[in-house]
Amino acid sequence: MKTLSYRILLRKEQEGGYTAIVPSFPGCVSYGDTIEEAIEMAKEAIELYIESLKEHGEEIPTEEGTLEYTLTVGAYA
Repeated sequence: MKTLSYRILLRKEQEGGYTAIVPSFPGCVSYGDTIEEAIEMAKEAIELYIESLKEHGEEIPTEEGTLEYTLTVGAYA
């Protein structure tokens, strides 16, 4: 089995918990009460997403060639 790696973005929510977003899979968003739970839920969501892609004969995206950069802009009031 081939091992794939994907970035996730974790966002702390005002009401508590964390939202996990998987940029490589549009609409792949999960949630957990803790960072650890959010990561585990994101892993499960990625696995289910890949399973669905395989079932439909669609290409599984990779992050090969993906560059990451944090852009800083001025604060707006």
